[in-house]
Amino acid sequence: MAERKIFAGHAVRRLRRGTGLTQAAMAEALDISASYLNLIERNQRPLTAALMLKLGERFDMDPRLLAADEPGGGADAIRRRLADPLFADIGVDRAEVEEWLAAAPGGAEAFARAFDRLRDGAATPVSDEDGAIAAVRRETERWRNHYPDLDAAAEALADELRLGNADLYGAIAERLRVKHQLAIRILPVDAMPDRLRRLDYHARQIQLSEMLDPASRTFQAAFQLAQIEARGEIEALVAGAAFGERTAERLFRRTVTSYFAAALMMPYGRFLRACEATGYDLELLQRRFNAGFEMVAHRLTTLQRVGARGLPFFMVRVDRAGQASKRYAGASASPLATAAGRCPLWRVHHAFDRPGEIVRQLVVLEDGSRWFTLSRTVQSQVRSPNGIRAEFAIGLGLAAQNAAVLHHARGMDLEGEGMPVGLGCRRCMRADCPQRAEPPMGRVLLLNDRERGLTPFTFGGD
Repeated sequence: MAERKIFAGHAVRRLRRGTGLTQAAMAEALDISASYLNLIERNQRPLTAALMLKLGERFDMDPRLLAADEPGGGADAIRRRLADPLFADIGVDRAEVEEWLAAAPGGAEAFARAFDRLRDGAATPVSDEDGAIAAVRRETERWRNHYPDLDAAAEALADELRLGNADLYGAIAERLRVKHQLAIRILPVDAMPDRLRRLDYHARQIQLSEMLDPASRTFQAAFQLAQIEARGEIEALVAGAAFGERTAERLFRRTVTSYFAAALMMPYGRFLRACEATGYDLELLQRRFNAGFEMVAHRLTTLQRVGARGLPFFMVRVDRAGQASKRYAGASASPLATAAGRCPLWRVHHAFDRPGEIVRQLVVLEDGSRWFTLSRTVQSQVRSPNGIRAEFAIGLGLAAQNAAVLHHARGMDLEGEGMPVGLGCRRCMRADCPQRAEPPMGRVLLLNDRERGLTPFTFGGD
């Protein structure tokens, strides 16, 4: 496989300025021409492996820092932010964005952080925990929620164990018992009222709650096996993220360990073939792989193996208050997944009225993009001591032009009129929406005592 080209002009420029060198002086130290260094700093030439080694040796730095993300996630990510209706009247083109990244990478990164903070509705300083969650989300987006090494390792382990779906749990349990001297014990809810899984090293037991259904028991057993047998791959990902603080590291470690567990239950090649053979029929996929609806929905966002890509799905998980606890844009780059706000006209919120039923919808965003979405509720299997059982709605979707092959899209006019949906009232500029709860950001509120429109909020165009 060809190596990924690394464009890190912003990092090279920062290093040069930090050491007080001119381009000519740094070029001389690296045995290259000043004009070539200028092209590197402007991201018009990639860094070679030899040049990265020279930078590491002669400037005493970790070469991995040169491969870090571009400011703000790069030109495409900055342009996605600038596509927000708030900037509709400015019209910044790609060339301007690339010039900005080359000339002022720090300013571009500052803009990206400020925009993301406002988009997420942060009116007060974020806590360390909030920062960790945001950092893990950025790292997941950087990988597009696809970790090739983890998928390959999980698939190899599945082949080694020769797992048949019907006996997956038993095969994992036997592996843990024989190779790692860990037995699985199912405990009554009275003995473990506030835990789903617990590792008791003294007793050499993995203790699982009796409240877990078969799919969840398999997932928890696979999670424990991943902690042991995929430790090298997992720790490499955690180290490569370079979070610099333990909360983010632990959260990301849990995220990628869960990824491995799901990949063991739904090995990449076999799962993708089943998707294509069934038209991505969610209910059939659940049965074939003995997995829950949320597990299958999440797995669909990960199918980005080079040479064997699945459809680019996104997924969100929301509660009745509209708060998102999971957001995976995957390769779809859909703002329906990345935006903090959501529109009540999107049927992901209506799914609570039809529990267990898959709800279809064609939605149209303000930028004209069209998305086919599926929504369904899921419920926690475990109740809290005071009887509360968590309930969520899963929103799964992809661009409408890719949806024709889906089993769930049969009989639906994907080119017809869709539901106009926004990304939350504060970011939606549609003036005629009767569902509007707030005026949009950056628009002047117009008040007229002699008139009353469909919405109490009338606003100017800029």
